[in-house]
Amino acid sequence: MTSPDMVIWLQERTPLGILSSEVLNAIAPLIQAQVIPQGSSLIQEGTPPTALYILIDGQLESEITNKNNPVFPCGFLPGAVIHLKELLLDELTPCTITAVTESHVWVIPAAEFRALVSQYPQITQAISRQLAQELAQVTSALTYEQERSVALRPYLVTKAQRGIVGTSRYAVRLREQIREAAADREPVDIFGEPGLEKDNIAALIHFSSPKRREPIIKINCGILQTSGADLFGRAGGKPGLLEWLGEGTLVLNNIQELPPELLPAVAKLLKTGTYTPVTRQGETTAASLTSKARILIVSEKAQSQIERCVGHIIKVPPLRVRKADIQAQVEYYTSLYVRSRGVAKPRITPEALRRLQSYDFPGNLKELKNLVERAIVQAGKGRELTEEIFWAAQTKKKQFRVNLLNMYPGLRRFLRSDWWPDRINYGFTVVGFAFIVGVLFLGPQTRDRNFALNLFWAWWWPIGLFIFPFFGRVWCAVCPFMIYGEITQKLSLWLFPRQLQRWPREKAEKWGGWFLFGLFTLIFLWEELWNLENTAYLSACLLLLITSGAMIFSALFERRFWCRYLCPIGGMNGLFAKLSMTELRAQQGICSATCTTYQCYKGGAEKGEGMETDGCPLYSHPAQLEDNRDCVLCMTCLKACPHRSVEFNLRPPGIELWTTHVPHNYEVALLLLLFGGVYLHRLPELQTWLGLQLDLTPFWLHLGISLLALLIPTVVVFFAYGCMKIFNLHRKARPFIELAYGYLPLVLGGNLAHYLRLGLGEGGKILPVTFATFGFSGEQLPILVAHPAVIAFLQGATLIFSVLLTIVLTQKIGRQPLRNILWQHLAAIALGLSMWVIIVF
Repeated sequence: MTSPDMVIWLQERTPLGILSSEVLNAIAPLIQAQVIPQGSSLIQEGTPPTALYILIDGQLESEITNKNNPVFPCGFLPGAVIHLKELLLDELTPCTITAVTESHVWVIPAAEFRALVSQYPQITQAISRQLAQELAQVTSALTYEQERSVALRPYLVTKAQRGIVGTSRYAVRLREQIREAAADREPVDIFGEPGLEKDNIAALIHFSSPKRREPIIKINCGILQTSGADLFGRAGGKPGLLEWLGEGTLVLNNIQELPPELLPAVAKLLKTGTYTPVTRQGETTAASLTSKARILIVSEKAQSQIERCVGHIIKVPPLRVRKADIQAQVEYYTSLYVRSRGVAKPRITPEALRRLQSYDFPGNLKELKNLVERAIVQAGKGRELTEEIFWAAQTKKKQFRVNLLNMYPGLRRFLRSDWWPDRINYGFTVVGFAFIVGVLFLGPQTRDRNFALNLFWAWWWPIGLFIFPFFGRVWCAVCPFMIYGEITQKLSLWLFPRQLQRWPREKAEKWGGWFLFGLFTLIFLWEELWNLENTAYLSACLLLLITSGAMIFSALFERRFWCRYLCPIGGMNGLFAKLSMTELRAQQGICSATCTTYQCYKGGAEKGEGMETDGCPLYSHPAQLEDNRDCVLCMTCLKACPHRSVEFNLRPPGIELWTTHVPHNYEVALLLLLFGGVYLHRLPELQTWLGLQLDLTPFWLHLGISLLALLIPTVVVFFAYGCMKIFNLHRKARPFIELAYGYLPLVLGGNLAHYLRLGLGEGGKILPVTFATFGFSGEQLPILVAHPAVIAFLQGATLIFSVLLTIVLTQKIGRQPLRNILWQHLAAIALGLSMWVIIVF
């Protein structure tokens, strides 16, 4: 390169360009070219500089071995001038310089450069001016940074408290969302329940991003000025936090507390990245400014206006759905606490962990942290954190429950044995039901001479109604209808191998309840119009009709579709089972945290304590049951569970009706239908009470009167609710669909009182009736029949007790003062008195 070219290169590419052309022309002849091989050292630290170096091509970097050296390591790119300051100030080299790649440098020996400086004093003056300018710039930048630091310090977030603890799918997904959000600069909306440390997630996003060295500040939206001056600044005045923040991250915490006046401005900032400084009243609107800051929104609920403006939405899952992470969280909080206090780390017992996993933690992570720290303090010098140390309020689903399987291990063994219910069903019921139906068809046709008819009406109905308050829907576990349905299902699959249809759940949930309601209405009318109670073959037809429905739908759909949605007897059983004092449930914490196979629901091979099963026949997970309606107590889940999560609890009767119950229209319709069935069964007594002497021989008249009898309770109930709405206009009444369940004890009591006459008056004649069925005389056989006065007493006591329970249950469901729902109580009393008249008298 010629001297003129060197001069031009020095002027355009190096800091020496501030020198005059005369000086550069004097420097050019002194330059010597040198090649520095890759990896070799150009200069050693702490030695006198031997030359002035100008990097032409390649890359150099400095290395410092002296820890007290205030100079920072740095790299050099083409155009860099090395040792200029050291030669002018006669200093030692501050660092070792090594070639990262093969580099070409221009070299001016130290002696020749010092001679040149002596000849041209303007070199020193020019370099001094440049250093003064650089110092002024550094001072200005330092002053700005000090002001910025003062403005941001109250809101500064110095670090993320912790990462995401746990290995559940929720924790894994949350970590993925944080990585995705950290990869760009789009705004993020982070929302979830209180106590989830959402602001820490915002910090994790910032410190995982390329801009992690920029500041991050957190502002509680509730303290922002309504004008927005502290955030956006004032036009021509004090800068706002956005301007001070630069390319940092702004966390708007609790966005739901943001003053409404600022919501449009914040939405604009999220959408466009621009904002308008605040102006005083009367001043023209200031020009919009662009913000390079990243915005992270933290809230307890999703904000629709904010959601539309952000690039990422992160819903933080509550701790109650992350039960699998509780053990890891407890270990983490325990380690933090003992490390800060310098104490020995205690061990948490499996029982204590189960208790924590069974609790829903409304306060989420903060509540768990406080619970762990308090437990460690209470344990003192103890080496274990036991179940008794941890305290947690029980959820509504766990209140007042006693697990009978723990109290009576023999009961657990029986319910897990082959006897319940398979041996009973396939060793006895399947044969006994066929025999009963055959006797109904072939034997005598009246109840006093056919033991099967006597069993059906005088034994099955009163005993079934009596069992509901104790064991709920237990009849369905040994029900012959579904036994034959299962046999049909297995035979059809063996003869015609195929994949059974999956349940049309949406349609079944919507229409199944109304289907069984309609079927039960037809059964009631059939029973009354054709005297089924005293006609054996028609009773057999009723049993076969229900059995055929179970068989047909079992051949079409998997598991017990008929039993879950369509069976009229199952619908009645499920309704009355809500009043039961027992329930089958599972510990949600264990199911969420420990179980990965869900064998109780899906079925599967033997695993640990769990047996091989086909899964729940009703597709009900025991940990998700809201009431007893969808559990037939077949104990499949108890047999399949390898974690001892399934519980058979003793509880206050019907407690879910005023705690966790979800009402349904079709259930209320069935309840009122069963209520009307009491009046339909007592149609002759009802006529006598009303002073009517109607001849019910004509079919259509009989049908019309029967329908009116079925509607009696519905009319009274709706009239009472209407009066309650009229006389309580200033008070908000509970919805009818909720209050209607308060009549459930009276419906059960009324039906039981009706069938007590058959059970106590004819059930004890089973032995002579059995002999009569087969043509023998059984007049000398013993009978056990209650006196009519005893029957009347028990019927009356049942009705009185039912009315009282109805009033109590209605109060529990209504959760209102007595006067607010007095009309419903009066309706219950009136209906109870009417049933007393037609049943007891």
